[in-house]
Amino acid sequence: MAASSALSSFRYADSLVVVGISVCTAFLCEAISWLLIYRTSTYKSLRSSIDKASKKLDTMKSTSASSSSKKPSSSSSLSSASSSSRAKKMDRVETSLKDATRELSLSKFKSGGVVAAVLFVVFGLLNSLFEGRVVAKLPFAPIPLVLKMSHRGLPGTDPTDCSMVFLYFLCSISIRTNLQKFLGFAPPRGAAGAGLFPMPDPKAS
Repeated sequence: MAASSALSSFRYADSLVVVGISVCTAFLCEAISWLLIYRTSTYKSLRSSIDKASKKLDTMKSTSASSSSKKPSSSSSLSSASSSSRAKKMDRVETSLKDATRELSLSKFKSGGVVAAVLFVVFGLLNSLFEGRVVAKLPFAPIPLVLKMSHRGLPGTDPTDCSMVFLYFLCSISIRTNLQKFLGFAPPRGAAGAGLFPMPDPKAS
């Protein structure tokens, strides 16, 4: 009881509670993802395929760049045929990389619903605990666009007041991302920018 009253009177108690719950939620979400995705042979196989294809593509690109800078002007027809062959091989590797990345994104849908439900419940709990309460102080007055979120639901006009919504948002996008990197669950390097809805290939047009 004494410890509880001491914590409630602590200046940064609300901030620590929100950050602590965010950390626990991040661990819980990663545990769910590991249970449903990361430990499966399908995920490990797809991740390995993406890593291998990404490394192979990088090697082919570096080899192509070095050879094109050294090619003699007298053998233009031969070098043109060689460049065309390399381009076709690179296209095949890029296609396999995109396919593997898309399958990896689809495999993550299994835990996506469970993780979303957990985040929804936690957000509802925090919202009921800290609705209308200032949980932190910002070191500066944010721009109007950010102020709408940082001051959401708070009384008064002090722009440095920080709401639970804003603090929880910052914790969610920073803690879980770094936790995934620490645990080795971050998306493969070759999967960056690809997924279920990849950007159109300009070479296809």
